This record gives sequence, C-alpha cells and structure tokens, in this order.
Amino acid sequence: MAKRNSFWVKRLRRTSAPAQYINIKTPRLRRGRRKRNDELYASGQYISISPDKARRLIDPLRGCPYRFILTLLELMPYRACYPLFKLVYSAAASSDRKGLNKAGLFVKTIEVNKGATRKKVKPRARGRSYLIKRSTCHIKLALRDATFFDDFNYYMHDLIPSDRQKVYDGMKYDPYDILEGVRWEEK
Repeated sequence: MAKRNSFWVKRLRRTSAPAQYINIKTPRLRRGRRKRNDELYASGQYISISPDKARRLIDPLRGCPYRFILTLLELMPYRACYPLFKLVYSAAASSDRKGLNKAGLFVKTIEVNKGATRKKVKPRARGRSYLIKRSTCHIKLALRDATFFDDFNYYMHDLIPSDRQKVYDGMKYDPYDILEGVRWEEK
C-alpha cells in the first residue's frame, strides 16, 4: 500500500465529510557510518561456519597488524581460518587503489553476526525425515592505515602552539577523526 520512503497519514476535515488518507514523503536516512579515507572495508556473507566458532577465532585478531594476521591465519588449525584469510586479503588488496601503505594496516574492527540457517532434509527409516541445520555467519572487517596522517602530524609538530590551536579548532567539526589519539608534545 505504502512505498518504502513514505507513510500514510489520516487527514481530518472540520466538516462532516469522511476522513481522507494522504501520502507524505519522508526524507531518506543514510545507513551506517561515513567511510573514512584511511580505512579499508570488506564483508563476507553466508560463510558456512557457526558464528561462535568464527568469534573464537577473531577475538585475538583485533588490533593486530596485517602481515601478522596473515601468518597467524595460515598457521592456525581451524576451519574458519581460510574464509577469514580471504576476507583480510581482499580488504588489503584495495589499498593500492586508495594509496595506502600495506605495512601500516591494522585491524580496527571485526565483527561476526549470525546469518541465515540452511536446512536440509535427510531421509530416515520408515519414510521419516530428519532435519539438518547448517548455520552461517556474516563477517565485517575494517582495516586502518596507521601511517596515513604522518605527514599531517609532522606539519602540526612544526607549528607554534597558537597556530596549532587554530588548526585544531578548525578541525573540530570535521567528520573525520584525524586527531584521534595524537599528542603533539610527545613528538
């Protein structure tokens, strides 16, 4: 009856005429976060492994460098290693296109969500059937380049404190969190 981006409202009249329904358009909302210039994203859907088994594997990988993760996944004996290896490798493959350094990549976020359950029927004795359930999962991954803002950090280090504060104040309302975790006095 109604479209996805609209809803129906009952319009009442002051007269004795019956009420009418009118269609009012609603503004489209942006889904998710805005993508950053220093991050690479990859997602694998309907991976044929239980979400709990995949979570057991990804918990030690958060915050680790890209090269370390590849060697770790090659040596681990779990079945979920190969799909996760392909996902990490796929995310890092787009670093050349974005101009990022593969040596500076590390895992910022990685999450596993439950996917659809595939169901099969296995025939049993006396004409009965037995339901086999195979769980799937969705994995989302974000890699960040730690060296992306190094030139900016060196530039800020050379400024006098008053100019540094002006630049910082101008960037407060920037959608990207450039100054995350940076202390200029330590450099």
